[in-house]
Amino acid sequence: VTTPVYYVNDKPHIGHVYTSTVADVYARLQRNMGKDVFFLTGTDEHGLKVEQSAEKRGIGTQQLADENSALFREVMDDMNISYTSFIRTTDTSHQVQVQRLVEILLQKGFIYLGKFEGWYDEGQEEYYTAKEIGYKSLISGKDLTRSSEENYYFKLSAFQEQLLRFHEDNPYFLTPPARRNEIINRLQEGLNDIPVSRTNFTWGITMPGDDSHVIYVWIDALLNYITALNLAEGLGKDADESICHSEEGLKDFWPASLHVMAKEISWFHAVIWPALLLALELPLPERVHAHGFWIREGKKMSKSLGNFVDLEVMKRFSDHYGLDGLRYYLLTEGPVGSQDANFSAGRVHEVYSTDLANTLGNSLSRTTAMINKYYSEGGLPSEISSAGNRITWERFDWPTLTAEAAADVVRHVEALELPKATNAAIGLVARVDLFISETEPFRMAKDESKAEELGAVLYQCLEALRIACVLLEPFLPQKIDEVGKHMDLGNGNFKERVRWGSLKPGSKV
Repeated sequence: VTTPVYYVNDKPHIGHVYTSTVADVYARLQRNMGKDVFFLTGTDEHGLKVEQSAEKRGIGTQQLADENSALFREVMDDMNISYTSFIRTTDTSHQVQVQRLVEILLQKGFIYLGKFEGWYDEGQEEYYTAKEIGYKSLISGKDLTRSSEENYYFKLSAFQEQLLRFHEDNPYFLTPPARRNEIINRLQEGLNDIPVSRTNFTWGITMPGDDSHVIYVWIDALLNYITALNLAEGLGKDADESICHSEEGLKDFWPASLHVMAKEISWFHAVIWPALLLALELPLPERVHAHGFWIREGKKMSKSLGNFVDLEVMKRFSDHYGLDGLRYYLLTEGPVGSQDANFSAGRVHEVYSTDLANTLGNSLSRTTAMINKYYSEGGLPSEISSAGNRITWERFDWPTLTAEAAADVVRHVEALELPKATNAAIGLVARVDLFISETEPFRMAKDESKAEELGAVLYQCLEALRIACVLLEPFLPQKIDEVGKHMDLGNGNFKERVRWGSLKPGSKV
């Protein structure tokens, strides 16, 4: 599971945190289900913009890269992102492997020396011909600059038909569907070969055999997904030898199950990246998901408006609502699909109050308070009658209701329909509240003849809440860990933990 490598010329903001948190939920659920997960994130540290920023500050480029990479890593740790590996494109291992992989592409004839005449988007560090997009950046809207320079080129055009057929035959490779439609339309217009080297700066990995050219930052960055697994390590000089070489235990993580990113880099990941892999004869990733952008209080975020949701803003919200409170809001209200999403202070409060405080927190509080009030030292009652049967209520078939909720959460997380996943889990908690309202255990407690029914109601409430907590664990990891210190949330893998009846009567809560 991967995020993009984040560009160190930027300071971390809500976009970086959101992408990482989406990938984190997916990774945590897969781990809970017993899968061996390699979750990769990191920083993209080469390129003209980094060199220019370092010059402006009067410091070395490596120093700037070190400072900003450390900041990104600190943010990932502070936001409780459960990554396995943090790669830096300045890592020696990455640089050596990138040169090897580019050398293979040169030997295979997929990279050649040519001259570029066209337009350059400085903000995105991307080349275009005028007919592709007009004369303005697709992202910033700023004018493109005219550019002419000698470059090495990658034969992207050679893969047009193959990529078009691939996207048409694999509707779930690029999600959400709106992104796929955009890519297919662009592919149908034809592909140009793309520059893979630059000569107007020096901060990067040099082309093998030609130190006057630096490998284009995007090619360098995309290859991180396989260099992190050491897929080019130990590669012989003969290009016909197998490329898929890796330390034991890492090679099986390729192809990636999921690449998560924001929509502005979907072209690189859905067209250029698959073409590079096809040229290298490596398998394609299983899925690329390109989510939308955040806006704030109904307005696009911009430097001129000074309305970025940056680290300072996020810290203010996480201090007030807790880290999991902010995380839950991002995941339930975020732009995981094709539409952009609005970050609203009022909505953060509303979601927190409705789902977390008044539903989950309140239901756990009510149920555990009653158990501690009616049973000595919070010993859990049983749902089994003295005759040996489960005591049940019409409309509350808990084994079925909890199994359905668990299946819904898994299905929705795997589809990255995260708001639907949290709805399924919180919906189960709301059902517990309805059950308490209908059965009125506080009245049963006053009638000794209802002792067995009271025990069954409270057992079923807590067992349903236990399963809801297991379902919410990828979304609220810190809070659910706290719950687990006060009651047994079950052992084993996800399937075993969500099975009805794991709570043992007599255990303490």
